[in-house]
Amino acid sequence: MEFRSDRNYSKSHEWVKEIGTDKVEIGISDFAQDALGDIVFVNLPQAGDEVEVQTPFCDVESVKAVSDVYSPVSGIVCEVNEDLLDNPARINEEPFDAWLIRVEQVTQREALLSAEEYEDFTKKEA
Repeated sequence: MEFRSDRNYSKSHEWVKEIGTDKVEIGISDFAQDALGDIVFVNLPQAGDEVEVQTPFCDVESVKAVSDVYSPVSGIVCEVNEDLLDNPARINEEPFDAWLIRVEQVTQREALLSAEEYEDFTKKEA
């Protein structure tokens, strides 16, 4: 299991990476993709959609179940990773490169965990 220190993590297993002064990337943690199993479909929002803290913004379907993905920030979706529509398994292969959305105009953030704090949190979840 990998926990990258250049990101913060939510307790609902999303990662957040700062990519500017007011822009972030959001993806699914390595822990989450491992728990989901093989991901076969992803339903992404549209650019221009609003996201709100702790509210689902998309869902992923794996061989096990369909799971909501929760936003760790509030803001406006400025870009979606359309590559995942054709190749959702990339989330399993490269969970830290397979970002789901980029959000700008971030107005609110959930209390996020550092990589070390998230690793400790997942040990209690396992």
